Amino acid sequence: METILKSDISDDLKQIAQKVFEGKRISVAEGILLYEKAELGYLAVLANFVREKLHGKKTYFNRNFHIEPTNICIYSCKFCSYVRKIGQEGAWEYDLAGIEELAHKHKAANPTEVHIVGGVHPKRDLHYYGEMIQRIKAILPDVHVKAFTAVELEFMIKKAKMTLADGLKKLKEYGLDSIPGGGAEIFAPEIRTQVCDEKSTAEMWLEIHQTAHEVGLPSNATILYGHIESYAHRIDHLQRLRELQDKTGGFNTFIPLKYRNQNNSLSELGEVSTLEDLRNFAVSRIFLDNISHLKAYWPMLGKEKAQLSLSFGVDDIDGTIDDSTKIYSMAGVEDEKPQMTTNELVDLIKSANFEAVERDTLYNVIKKY
Repeated sequence: METILKSDISDDLKQIAQKVFEGKRISVAEGILLYEKAELGYLAVLANFVREKLHGKKTYFNRNFHIEPTNICIYSCKFCSYVRKIGQEGAWEYDLAGIEELAHKHKAANPTEVHIVGGVHPKRDLHYYGEMIQRIKAILPDVHVKAFTAVELEFMIKKAKMTLADGLKKLKEYGLDSIPGGGAEIFAPEIRTQVCDEKSTAEMWLEIHQTAHEVGLPSNATILYGHIESYAHRIDHLQRLRELQDKTGGFNTFIPLKYRNQNNSLSELGEVSTLEDLRNFAVSRIFLDNISHLKAYWPMLGKEKAQLSLSFGVDDIDGTIDDSTKIYSMAGVEDEKPQMTTNELVDLIKSANFEAVERDTLYNVIKKY
């Protein structure tokens, strides 16, 4: 800390460092300044200070698997490599019997969480997905069901002709335990209209998550970064999440998701560097002072880069996954079959000199390694 405060950096950056060391909230303008002017080493020191103040050296993971019921979707977001239309080559949709088979397949691994997201299928409503949850829990009665992005929820609840609150309560009755953070993309309307103009607005995404928190469903939050947005757009996004967390306290973790450029309409953009990934993690950790956990989703980043992120504010690298997600493999990531055993996750964390902790979805500790 003293080294930063005595170093040859601008007075503005020294003031930000002082705020962080004193546990004070930084402003939107200061967040933008961190993105634009701060060196990576400076950001690493501040982000790691926040991380260790919250969690020490603990780094979390869980035993999870993904179910993607369909990639058929009514939307055609420009960044998406995943979407197909009914009858199009590469489209899939599991029926409920197929979902049961997937649950049986993973039963022996004794997972603590199933993560369910997919396309917005035009013919499926809340009750269909509610029955899906019930069938999964009949096979895996103790599993935590974290399911459905806000974009999926908006459609399935409307299709069932229910209000947001009633629809979320009904899904909770079916067995939904929490919701993931997908579909947030980027909140700024001038960017959102260019990359995903058809899907739920930022305001709707925030309303759905606020309503979920109010009916007792915790959730995660995300951002899709590294496409056409500016640093100011990223901070605007973080600020809206920070404001909602002040109101509800319902977000478990924040997950920055990197735009990957294969097989989609924005492929000409290229991808941001690993250094930019680390900058984004660090600024997110410093700015989001009221969201306890910061996750690096290793199937998106790759294992080595996820490991490196642990020194830039990250305290969670997701879970075993078990080769059960295609969202990033279809967009060109290195690990086309994302899977790690518990031992591999523990080794990855420990070899970076952090403490491996298996958690459940709500960050209750299951086992320390």
